[in-house]
Amino acid sequence: MKYQPIRAITEDEIRTYEEDGIVCLRQLFDRDTVKRLQDAAEADMAAPSPMGLNATRDGQGHFFGDTFVWRHLEELHDFVFESPSADIAAALLRASKVNLLFDQFLIKMPGTSTPTLWHHDAPYWPVAGSQVCTIWLALDPVTKASGAVEYVCGSHRWGKRFKAVAFKDQDLYKEDLPPVPDIEAMRSELKFVQFELEPGDCTVHHGLTVHGAPGNSSTELKRRAYIVRWMGDDVTYNPRPNLQPMLHDPGIAVGGPLDCDLFPVVRPRAA
Repeated sequence: MKYQPIRAITEDEIRTYEEDGIVCLRQLFDRDTVKRLQDAAEADMAAPSPMGLNATRDGQGHFFGDTFVWRHLEELHDFVFESPSADIAAALLRASKVNLLFDQFLIKMPGTSTPTLWHHDAPYWPVAGSQVCTIWLALDPVTKASGAVEYVCGSHRWGKRFKAVAFKDQDLYKEDLPPVPDIEAMRSELKFVQFELEPGDCTVHHGLTVHGAPGNSSTELKRRAYIVRWMGDDVTYNPRPNLQPMLHDPGIAVGGPLDCDLFPVVRPRAA
């Protein structure tokens, strides 16, 4: 399928991303694209990849996740390489090259009480560098009740890295980093944003932007999100113990560029 960019990213949007560590981009993906991703989400839930997981912690509802789904479903391979997603990341990162780290479905079915705990992304991953971002694409209407993500504006500029927070196994991550502070206790001193989204809207956040989300208390709305993690020019390979599992060992040198079959260069396109 051929994808056409709906519009260019504006300089104001780039500055918002740089200053706040989060920007909301409305209707950058058309209905056909959203429908294809919705169908892929349903197919993946029905037959997950080996990296699929149930992150539900209390038995209420279903919090489903799957990672490296572009290697599992052909239509997602096409999206990663052909859609405007990589161009959006390149613009916001001011990057001349972007690598795919991985893509992901995160789906909270109606009545799922499991929240997404406050965290930031970069400490989970075997990377170093500042040009790290996540595109979070809504496949359903996303409301506060159904689990809209909340972001701490400017937290990517705190100059701090916090220990990765496990979605399920609280003893999973061992890296010697301070814990995420008590964000709820700091509400009066921090700036927060939370976007209600329509299908085709997306947010883009920096790898160090602290964020979290409630469960899905809606009785009707699914909260299906397709998520793509992009890396820019300055990002290098930095494996450490007890990180989020990757699909396999990429076979690249520590401190080297990510360029490999597992973390492909998507922009500029290969000749």
